[in-house]
Amino acid sequence: MAKKSKIAKYQKQIALVEQYATIRQELKKNKDYQALAQLPKDSHPNRLRYRDRLDGRPRGYMRQFGLSRVNFRRLALQGLIPGVKKSSW
Repeated sequence: MAKKSKIAKYQKQIALVEQYATIRQELKKNKDYQALAQLPKDSHPNRLRYRDRLDGRPRGYMRQFGLSRVNFRRLALQGLIPGVKKSSW
């Protein structure tokens, strides 16, 4: 499990990205790069490091499910993720 401070920082950064999304889009459309540079750095979506929704693990993240590989495997084996089952041949 990730530290609570890292999870809180991630939530804060998500809110910041959403807050500045429309402003950033308009400035890019108008090609106003001076004003774009004045926006907070963490408001750019590329700086966002995706984290597991359950425990905040930053590595091994699967975008399609919003989970890390560890939690994905655990939930898939329990049958809690619809349409996912362990393959065998």
